[in-house]
Amino acid sequence: MAKADRAYLSARNLLGDSDADGATNRAYYAMFDAARAALIASGVLDTRTHDGVIGMFGLHLVKNGPLPEWMGEVLNRTYEIRLMADYKDDSVKPAVAAEIVEKAEAFIATIKALQLDKPPEPPERRPSSDYSPSPF
Repeated sequence: MAKADRAYLSARNLLGDSDADGATNRAYYAMFDAARAALIASGVLDTRTHDGVIGMFGLHLVKNGPLPEWMGEVLNRTYEIRLMADYKDDSVKPAVAAEIVEKAEAFIATIKALQLDKPPEPPERRPSSDYSPSPF
């Protein structure tokens, strides 16, 4: 999640510098890194490819819960817009970049609120009431 937080802060700074393409790129990577952290913490296979993270995120954390559908949609859509920002001659409109940065903030906050960025705590081990120590 540390990478997601850094990418989000970069997105905000780039947006403030009127770099819509750069802000879109960093906002996407903020979401990508947050989605990847949530998958790893949830015990899903560690994957690094964009298609792998997006697909596993949708299947394991959105379709079967606990995350809302909008998160899968925004991750997919931001990926498409990021490709345009990085590889096409067209630039992302500033208003679109601003919306993407806002959605990245909500995306990260939702994962943190549900504590999907942290592995679950192991259960506390307590002896059962019928436990009796072995005489050996």
